[in-house]
Amino acid sequence: MISLLGIGDNTVDRYVDQGMMYPGGNAVNVAVHARRLGHKSSYLGCLANDDAGMLIYNSLLEEGVDVSRTRQIDGENAFCNIRLVDGERVFGDFSEGVVDQLKLNEKDLAFMIGFDVVHTSVYSFLDNDLAMIRSRAKYLSYDFSNEWDQSLLAEILPMLDFALISNSVQDIRENADLLKWASAQGSGMVMTTSGEKGAAVYDGKALYFQAIIPADTVVDTLGAGDAFAACFLTQVLEYNSIKDALQAAALYAAKTCGSYGAFGYGTQI
Repeated sequence: MISLLGIGDNTVDRYVDQGMMYPGGNAVNVAVHARRLGHKSSYLGCLANDDAGMLIYNSLLEEGVDVSRTRQIDGENAFCNIRLVDGERVFGDFSEGVVDQLKLNEKDLAFMIGFDVVHTSVYSFLDNDLAMIRSRAKYLSYDFSNEWDQSLLAEILPMLDFALISNSVQDIRENADLLKWASAQGSGMVMTTSGEKGAAVYDGKALYFQAIIPADTVVDTLGAGDAFAACFLTQVLEYNSIKDALQAAALYAAKTCGSYGAFGYGTQI
């Protein structure tokens, strides 16, 4: 069993066609899926004292994710409006809410020392704090999603042990040059995901490719990438081979496509 701290972003995904909202956000999703996979996990971030924020807070408690360092503050929680078209998500209006109000203190930094890995994302407004987090974290993981350019990668990659980059390509092997360049910037291990094209990993020595595993039922693909990342990361930290970790992650991600939201807990908007 490993321990993982998700820090930073959260959101409620509002499915406007259904009139429903679901808890989510990269750091939250990775923490929840790590817990579901049998690991110790915590979430540190800012949630609003509104219905959306309480939905996330209560879902984390229900999942057994520690929220002892999470702030509940006045304001509007982050949200994103989503429509589903043939099981695929189409994003609309969004609000960053109170996510950017997280100010790390010495107690937060001391708390990080107790975890095997700290995970955050480009949506967490913590880029200026990464060096400070890096000094406390045993391993630091960061998801760039598709919000990156070469300049941002060059700035942040040297501080990371594990980097996730979304990059749409026709063939997953087209990401080989990106992976090798990114690894050379200093990150110990780099993964690219390309939706239905699959995923690729470079560990500084070898390239590994993983095709998607078709889900028995596809209701909603939201959060499948975060589920994949959580499974792969925890598998690797438990000293499983990269090949086996990718296979396990693909199987786990496929299972998450059978229900709405990143990990359930839907309620009316």
